[in-house]
Amino acid sequence: MDFFHSQNQHSPKHQNSSNKKRLTHDQVRLLERTFTTTKKLEPELKVQLANQLGVPPRQIAIWYQNKRARWKTQSLELDYNSLHAKLEDALADRRRLEREVVQLQEELRRAQQMVFHLNQGPAQPPVNVSSNSSCDEGGSSSLHEEANGEVLQLEELYACLYGAGGSTWG
Repeated sequence: MDFFHSQNQHSPKHQNSSNKKRLTHDQVRLLERTFTTTKKLEPELKVQLANQLGVPPRQIAIWYQNKRARWKTQSLELDYNSLHAKLEDALADRRRLEREVVQLQEELRRAQQMVFHLNQGPAQPPVNVSSNSSCDEGGSSSLHEEANGEVLQLEELYACLYGAGGSTWG
């Protein structure tokens, strides 16, 4: 068994890992600066960096490969976070718009009821909503003539109900 252990200790795999040295902070800073401008390591740059840093070119290649993998992961995380924030904003807008639709549907229902009651009521004197009235501050024509009587326009009813000041529908 001692023979096996001694053979195993002198194997090429074990010798390669013991010759590999960790990069210093200065070496890593230089590699980081280089990586910001060049994401893909070209053979000429690999040899130049290896000579400049005093490490084997293979170590530079492995550092670049690992750094690129970390960079892609970080980039994906940033993209995910950005998309997630946009999704949250879109969902908030959707909820707000859904509430607004419900509110507008209720306003429309009340306006339709008002028009229905005005059309169904006994003969009443004409409703005059003039441009100086509090219901129609921006005022266009205030009455709409029909064959069976006088009926307020829907925009003017809306203005009277909610004090919007004139016709805002197009």
